[in-house]
Amino acid sequence: MNFNDGLGLVAPRVTPVLDPLFRPAVLADRAFRKLTNSGAGIPVRLALEQADGSVFWFEARVLKDSHPQAAGNFRFIERIAKFLLWSRGGFRIYFDGPEPLGLALRKYYQEIPAGKFDSEIIGQRIYDHPIEVVITKDIPAERSTTTALGRHLDGCRIGFDLGGSDRKVAAVIDGKVVFSEETVWDPYFQKDPQYQYDGVMDSLKLAAKHLPRVDAIGGSAAGVYVNNRVKVSSLFRGIAPDLFESRIKNMFLDIQREWNVPLEIVNDGEVTALAGSMALGKNGVLGIALGTSTAGGYVNGQGNITSWLNEMAFMPVDYNRAAPTDEWSGDYGCGVQYFSQQAVGRLLPAAGINLDPALPLPERLKKVQELMLADDFRARKIYQTIGTYLGYALAHYTDYYDFQNVLVLGRVASGPGGDIMIAGAKEVLAVEFPELAGGISFHVPDEKDKRHGQAIAAASLAKVVR
Repeated sequence: MNFNDGLGLVAPRVTPVLDPLFRPAVLADRAFRKLTNSGAGIPVRLALEQADGSVFWFEARVLKDSHPQAAGNFRFIERIAKFLLWSRGGFRIYFDGPEPLGLALRKYYQEIPAGKFDSEIIGQRIYDHPIEVVITKDIPAERSTTTALGRHLDGCRIGFDLGGSDRKVAAVIDGKVVFSEETVWDPYFQKDPQYQYDGVMDSLKLAAKHLPRVDAIGGSAAGVYVNNRVKVSSLFRGIAPDLFESRIKNMFLDIQREWNVPLEIVNDGEVTALAGSMALGKNGVLGIALGTSTAGGYVNGQGNITSWLNEMAFMPVDYNRAAPTDEWSGDYGCGVQYFSQQAVGRLLPAAGINLDPALPLPERLKKVQELMLADDFRARKIYQTIGTYLGYALAHYTDYYDFQNVLVLGRVASGPGGDIMIAGAKEVLAVEFPELAGGISFHVPDEKDKRHGQAIAAASLAKVVR
């Protein structure tokens, strides 16, 4: 067994064929919990508070200081806190546990680069307040809000989806897609906000030509959106802070005024989950989109979208300190390096596939998919590896989400490689987590459902008041 700051890491029984150093978060966490449940543990309660007053609890145990593996306490709690921040969201962490551990967590978000990034993006950018760690035994009661958003299919609607390499738009009449179009674009490092604004407006106008009128507009996009305001999104990472504040933050409110119809925009992962729930007629859906980045969404058992962030790109799934780091946050082992085009690009050298490093990630993915169609064993290994990652990640997600259905979407999951990926995830569940294998159903929409389902779900977001 090797360690991460004292936290024991466990080698998986199913080893990713191209990544033998992968150390799943779920195995480390469960091994540590086993230690704390053997009589050597003391309770810790965490609660995250959001701006709307929602409070989410999470209970764990850490080792007594006298235990020989007590050095792993901080890393265990810090990784849990990171997962909670990027899954639930919140700017205030209530901590009920050993005071030195709470103080170390507070210092992490104030002084350590990866923690300061989380505090800046989640705290300051999303909730307008840096992350605050409150050490107290008086934790507020748990409470939450859900949103009955979507499932409105009446009238003439436009649905759009903004990704990192393309934008999609569809015209929908009473729940039926009458037109759809996909346009390549490159928003990531554009410095002029007019680029993104013009791109969205161009797609909307294109769809409107196929409708007798426009009753409502709904959209999905990478990032965090609150009351149709852009809080943080990789789609606008090239925009200077002053321009972001003046031109991007209220961009969709400006677009709504331009069209003068109801408009709703939410995270693309949420729409993915909503689309799956609507198509399947089932709730308890966790949606995962493997695209330019990693998008996540969650529809709870009641069929509602929650106020959770569900930003799977930043949730840790690998606890090995030598794991690949996210280029934005600088943190290691986060989902974006395992479930996206970045994962495919990262695994190319290990697979023995030599491509021009200057080739954009979408083009590299296309090359791998072409090889996969030719049944190239090197391409197959890439998908097998991502599938193994996915199996362990899903087991980890069950410690934080209540779901029975997994919807897998995104360009990385398309084609025969996606089937290999799903098979790999199922193998992990069967071998390592048999108690979970029978309770999780995988759903992979066909190409028509992927395009139209997402468009219909996005178009259904806004309610038309007659």
